[in-house]
Amino acid sequence: MSWRRALKDTARSGIAVEKKRLEPLIAVRGAAGLAIVIALSLWLFGPAAAASSAFGAFQAAIATFQRSWRPRPELAIASGTSLAVSTFLGYLTISKEPLFLALLVVWTFAAGMSWAAGPTIGLIASSNVAIMLVTVTLPTSVAQAAGHAAMMIVGGLVQAALIVLFPVRRWGAHRDALADALAAEADYARRLRHDPVASFDPQPLMEARNAAAVTPRQARRRPAELHGARGIAERIRPVLASLADPAMGVPAEGHARDRVRELLASAAALLDAAAHAIRHGEPVAAPPAALATFRTPDTGSILTGAPYRAMTRLNTLLQDVVETAGGTPQEDTPHEGAPSGARGTAHSAENDGRSTPRPAPTDPGARGTAHSAENDGPSTPRPAPTDPGARGTAHSAENDGPSTPGRAPTHLGARGTARPAPTARTRPTTRTRPTFLALIPKALKAMRGELHRGSPITRHATRVSAVAATGYILGTWLPLGHGYWAPLTSVMVMRPDFSQTYSRAVARLAGTVIGVAVATGVVQAATPGTLQSGTLAVASAALMYLLMRTGQFATQACIAAYVVFLLGMGGEEWTQTVPERVLLTLMGGLLAMLAYAVYPAWETPRLRTRLADWLAAQGPYVAAVFGSYADPSVRDAPDVRGALLTARTARAAWHAAVARATAEPVRHRGLSRTAADDAEDALAQLGRVAMLLEAHLPERGATPVPPAARFADALRESTHKGAKAIRERRVPTWDAVREALEAWETEDTDKVVRNTATLVLDTLTELSEALDTAVPPMTLDGTAPEKPDGPRDPKDSATR
Repeated sequence: MSWRRALKDTARSGIAVEKKRLEPLIAVRGAAGLAIVIALSLWLFGPAAAASSAFGAFQAAIATFQRSWRPRPELAIASGTSLAVSTFLGYLTISKEPLFLALLVVWTFAAGMSWAAGPTIGLIASSNVAIMLVTVTLPTSVAQAAGHAAMMIVGGLVQAALIVLFPVRRWGAHRDALADALAAEADYARRLRHDPVASFDPQPLMEARNAAAVTPRQARRRPAELHGARGIAERIRPVLASLADPAMGVPAEGHARDRVRELLASAAALLDAAAHAIRHGEPVAAPPAALATFRTPDTGSILTGAPYRAMTRLNTLLQDVVETAGGTPQEDTPHEGAPSGARGTAHSAENDGRSTPRPAPTDPGARGTAHSAENDGPSTPRPAPTDPGARGTAHSAENDGPSTPGRAPTHLGARGTARPAPTARTRPTTRTRPTFLALIPKALKAMRGELHRGSPITRHATRVSAVAATGYILGTWLPLGHGYWAPLTSVMVMRPDFSQTYSRAVARLAGTVIGVAVATGVVQAATPGTLQSGTLAVASAALMYLLMRTGQFATQACIAAYVVFLLGMGGEEWTQTVPERVLLTLMGGLLAMLAYAVYPAWETPRLRTRLADWLAAQGPYVAAVFGSYADPSVRDAPDVRGALLTARTARAAWHAAVARATAEPVRHRGLSRTAADDAEDALAQLGRVAMLLEAHLPERGATPVPPAARFADALRESTHKGAKAIRERRVPTWDAVREALEAWETEDTDKVVRNTATLVLDTLTELSEALDTAVPPMTLDGTAPEKPDGPRDPKDSATR
C-alpha cells in the first residue's frame, strides 16, 4: 500500500463515527461522580483545586469504560491514584525544567512499556501522563499539590463508590462475552447448512474464556447462568462440524442431508435463544419447533453411525446450554484443571470427591448431569468403542476436558443417568484472575519480557518518550504559552501500531477544532461564571461518556470542549487557551506521525515470524490429537486442551498482525499477501482436520494405534523445523511426516485415523506450496511443469 492510500484510509478511519450501542445510564453515573467532586472541591478549596480534582474523577470514569474483566471500582481507584502520584511528583520537579524533563521521559517510557501488560493498563498509564502535563501547572505550592493529589484520589473513590451503589448491568460485559460466543455458534450452524465445511472464528470463544476467569470476590457473586455455558459452547462447535461434514458420512444431497439441515437450523435457534437469555438475564424461551426437531422418531433410521452419534451428542449439549442459560444453580462448577468426570453429580470445589447422583431429568430444564463450565481434565473410563467414530458421544475438539461416561439421549429432555464424581486427586479448581495488587508483579514481568530492541512495545516506548520531550521543549520555546498541549497530544494519540497512531492523530486534530470552536462560541455568547463553567464541563464529560464507543472523533471533540470549560472554571480566559491549543495540538499530532515514520515498528516484515509461530503452535496440537490414539490408556486430555489454547492464541496473533500489516504503507518482504492468504488457509485446514479427529477421541481401553505415535513424533519435529525454515525464508519440507505415513500404510490399523493423517500431510504440502513462490521453469511446449508432492530443495529457496 502506498503512503497516499495509507494516509487516506487512516484519516477516514479517524473521523468515522461508528454505530454502537449507547449506555446513557453509565454516562450519567460517570458525570454525576464528576459533578460531586467538582462541587465538593469548589466548596472546600476553590476553583483551581476543583479543576485539578475534576481531572482525577474524569479519568477514573474513563477507565471504567475500558474493555476489562476486572471489577470496575478497581479500575477507577487505580486510575485516580496513579494520576495523583504522577501529579505530585511532577509538581515537585516542575520548577527545575531539566529535572521535570527527565521525569517526563522516564514516565512516558514506562507508560509506553505498560502496553505489554495489556491495552487497559497501557491506556490508563498513557492518559495519566498526558493529564499530568496539565495538572502540574495548577498548584502553587507543595501543600496545594498534595491537596490536589488527595482530591484526585477522592475522585477515583467517588467513581468507585457510585459503581458499587448504583450498578448498571452488573456482569454485563461477562454476559455479553458469553452471549456472543453462543451467537457465533448459532451463526456457524446456519452457515453449515449451506456450506458443510464453513470456517469458524474462535475469537468469541477466546473472549468468553477470558471473561470466565474471575477474582475470588467475583467468583462468590457470579450468576448461575455464567457458570457452565462456556464449557458447553466449546463442545458444541466440533459436534456441529462433525454433523455437517460430508466426510463423516452424510451425503452432500439427499434425505439425510435435509435432516441434518433441519437439525442445524434448530440448533441455531436454540443457541440464539440461550444467547438472548444470558445477555438479558431472562429465562430461556426455547422455540417449540426447534425442540420438536430433535424428538422426530425417524431420525434414527435416517442418520446412522457417526452422524447419528453426533446428533445425539448435539442433543445432549443443547439441553445443557438451554438449562444453564436459564440460570439453574449448579452445585459443581469445575474449572480449569478439573476433570469432566465432575459432571453429573452434586460436587463442590471444596468437597472430598464424594457425591450423590441426581435423577435423570424429563425436560430441558432438568439436568441429569451437571456439565463443567471450565473443565480441562481427563475423563473417567468408558467402554472402548470399536473404532474412533464409534463413541457414545462425540467429543469436542475444543472442550475443557473429554466427555464423561453416559449414553446420549435421543431427544432433548431424555438425559442419561448420573455419572461418577471426581476423586479427591482431581478436585476441581476455579479459574481465578489475580487481584489488583497481585497483578503488579505480572505486569512488571510482561514489561521486562518486551524490553529488547526488536520489540514493538519497546520501540513505541522509545518513540513516545522522545516525542514527549521534544514536544515539551518546542512548546516551551515557542511564544504561545501552555506549551504542554503539544506533548499532551502526542502521548494521547501514539499507539504501538501505525494505523491507530495516524487515525487518532487525525481524530485528535479534527475533534479539537470542532470542540474548541463550539466551546468558544458558548463562552463568547454566555460568558459563564465559575459554577456555569463547571456545569458546562460536566455536560461535556457526560456527552463524551455517552459517545465514547462511537469513535475517536466525537470523543476528542467532547474532550476539547471539556478542557476549555474546566480551565475557564479555573480562571483562564478562552483567549488564553483556544489559539495556542489548536496550534500546539497540530504540532503534537504531526510530531507523533513523523516519529512513527522515522522510527517505525512495521508489522509487515514480521508476518513470516507470526506465521511460523502459528505453525509451531498448531503442530503440537495436531500431534497431541494423534498421540491420544497411540495409547488411549495413558491419554492426557489437558495436553490436547493446552495445545489447542496455544494454537488459538497464535492464530489470533497472526490475524491481528495481518490486520495491522494491511494498513501499513510497506511492501511485503518475502511473503506476499497472496502467499499469506494461501498459507493461512492451509493452517486453518490443518486445525480443522485435527478438530474433526479430536471429536472422536478414543477412551481408555480402546485399541491402541501404535503408528499414530510415530506419526505424532514426526509431525511434532517437522512442524518445529518447518517453523524455523519459515523464519529463515526457506520452504519447509515434510519428509519425516511422509515417511511415517508410508510406514503406517503397511500396517493393518484403523483406517479412519490413517486417512486423517493423509489429510494432514496434504495440508502441510499446501502450506509449502503457498510459501514456494519461485517461478517454475518452462517446458519445451511452453507450459509450466506440474509441482511435485513436496517443495523443491530448501537450499534453492533459501536464496529467494
